[in-house]
Amino acid sequence: MDIFTNRDTKFLFSSIAAFLAGFLLLSQLGIWVFRDSCMLFIAILSVIAGSGIAAVCFRYFYKQHELIGGAVSSIDNYLKGDTNARIECDKEGEIYKLFHSVNTLAAVLNAHAENEFRAKEFLRDTISDISHQLKTPLAALSIYNEMMQGETEDLHEIKKFTMLSEQELARIETLVQNLLEITKLDAGTIVIDKDVENIADMMRDIELHFAYRAKQENKKIILSGADNITLFCDRDWIIEAISNIVKNALDHTGVGERVIIEWKGLPDLTQIVVKDNGSGIHPEDIHYIFKRFYRSRFSKDTQGIGLGLPLAKAIVEAHDGNITVDSELGKGSVFQITFLNPDKITKL
Repeated sequence: MDIFTNRDTKFLFSSIAAFLAGFLLLSQLGIWVFRDSCMLFIAILSVIAGSGIAAVCFRYFYKQHELIGGAVSSIDNYLKGDTNARIECDKEGEIYKLFHSVNTLAAVLNAHAENEFRAKEFLRDTISDISHQLKTPLAALSIYNEMMQGETEDLHEIKKFTMLSEQELARIETLVQNLLEITKLDAGTIVIDKDVENIADMMRDIELHFAYRAKQENKKIILSGADNITLFCDRDWIIEAISNIVKNALDHTGVGERVIIEWKGLPDLTQIVVKDNGSGIHPEDIHYIFKRFYRSRFSKDTQGIGLGLPLAKAIVEAHDGNITVDSELGKGSVFQITFLNPDKITKL
């Protein structure tokens, strides 16, 4: 029985059973030996047995009282702020199982508190980053508006500043949109709605999206991959991720250079690769490019907001994928995205 797994409980019942057995045995012996005065003998035995049982019970309940008192003291210490307070539960028995459950509950509460603290830190840092990032375009817009007010008679200058204002507004919109998306991914509030999608179709949509910019900047986007390869994914989110990588590639390539998007299906996995022959990534930056708002001191890009690649990474990881980068300064970069095939994920 489970009740006897506790050593103190086992001792209590064993002691009571021993006293009762001894009492019965000696009573029978006394009746046989002391026939004339057996009643007095039995009375003395009863007092001795009763006293022994009372002593054993007192000892047991006193230890239980100390045990419960220690547990209550540990719980009070935890409630007062000592998150490391725990109840000793290194023995067997039902009450120790209860203490172990209380300790587990305390550990879970600590984990939730730590996660909440990290979430608050993330929110604080995010708000700080948003404020910092918005200062530049807002200051630029303020300057452009002041200049336009002073150039009311020069339509050419007004048009120039309105175009610059439009660029800054687009930058603000991109910043806010990326922040909203990456924060929702972090919070787990976005449902990834997966379906079997044709990769070639998705890559053609991305090419079409950047076609005008590529033409204006005299750059080429080249697609390379079979038309029958599919990927189990959320189409919109994967297009968002690849688009951010392609945008990054276009930002760091010069006139006449090219961005290549390749894809291939293997027995165990599917790969999508985006590579360019642009400026490449400095060795000091290669480990930080997926960090939010990271700005390299070697980069000449003054318009980037440092959220495109972190967002791409978050989306890929939400699809149980992996993204890596290999780059050589002055020769270009290669971003490789790998997804395990669904049947392989199930087996794992």
